[in-house]
Amino acid sequence: MAQARKYAGGVDGNRSLERGIEILRAFRPGVDTLGNGEIAERTGLPRSTVSRLTRTLVYSGMLDQVRSERAYRLAASVISIGHAMRTGSPVLNAIGPMMRTESARRRLNVGLATADRIMMVYLESIRYSPRAALRNVVAGQQVPMELTSLGRAYLAGIAETDRERLLKQFRRRSAAATRTLLAEVRRSISAVERDGYCAVSWQPAVVAVATPIVIEGLPVYALNMSLQNVERSDALASELGAYLNAFAAKCREVLGDREPR
Repeated sequence: MAQARKYAGGVDGNRSLERGIEILRAFRPGVDTLGNGEIAERTGLPRSTVSRLTRTLVYSGMLDQVRSERAYRLAASVISIGHAMRTGSPVLNAIGPMMRTESARRRLNVGLATADRIMMVYLESIRYSPRAALRNVVAGQQVPMELTSLGRAYLAGIAETDRERLLKQFRRRSAAATRTLLAEVRRSISAVERDGYCAVSWQPAVVAVATPIVIEGLPVYALNMSLQNVERSDALASELGAYLNAFAAKCREVLGDREPR
């Protein structure tokens, strides 16, 4: 019999399913195959539990077994699930075309992301000039929440209790999450409250601004604009921020009109 688990609010859950999902999460970009021992180390699960669940995930078509390496890799069905999410997303269907138009009109990069635990995951990333890009940002890619404009804009858009819980996790996750870094995060949140956006340049020669998209009935999203191969300046960030605020207002209007009255 599957083990039950109680979540916040008394909601029933399934521990075996949760552990299976944790195994799938152990596969990250840059990782092709993982053995049971490596999965156990990454997830903190007992190796016997991992062995039982990887067999189940192979039978269910979520993992492929690599017998020559005594390891596993993600199966094609995983990307099919991601594709189904993207093509079925009412948010992406509504503002994805607007993002592409805005990127071409302003000649800059436009991205949309939301939270995946303490990371931000891109739902869409429109690159104005991919050949000039310092890095290829694609849908599904994750970036650190506390270090990026997207993450800090998201933090500004969520409830204060949820924000404080995440800030505590940043402290536990990394020695880099020092008092100085957390102070910078709070300054970015204040900038969103004051100016509508925050500007964070965590990559060399990149200027990025972001703002939260908060619509009742939807998850909190973060929308950003960025330029690459440029010299950072407050004036440039302010110019991008003005573009972003105007575009975000249009996106909120479109998304708000999709909600039932």
